[in-house]
Amino acid sequence: MLNQNPKLDLMFQALADPTRRAMIDRLSRGPASVSELAKPFDMSLPAVVQHLQALEASGLVSSQKVGRVRTCQIEPEALSQAEQWLNERRTLWVKRLDRLGEYLAATEDEEEGK
Repeated sequence: MLNQNPKLDLMFQALADPTRRAMIDRLSRGPASVSELAKPFDMSLPAVVQHLQALEASGLVSSQKVGRVRTCQIEPEALSQAEQWLNERRTLWVKRLDRLGEYLAATEDEEEGK
């Protein structure tokens, strides 16, 4: 059975949306209020909040409300989990491609020896 990780699934679903990736890019420079995050987008505040809820549900972003202002920040540990998953797959494929290269080189050497 495939290795299932519901939290990782939520992260990749959240990152699949370009608006959410732009929000992550902005938050990588530091915390921001919801209204600051909403400025570059031509959408309603409730739509921005829905995007932020998806990012929070995935664990990529956390927020804190002080008075009337909700401030969001990136959660680096969550990004590290996604990065680790990607790196594990990259390592696996590099090894496979190295083995394929070795096989093709050996096959080529055999052909030249004939």
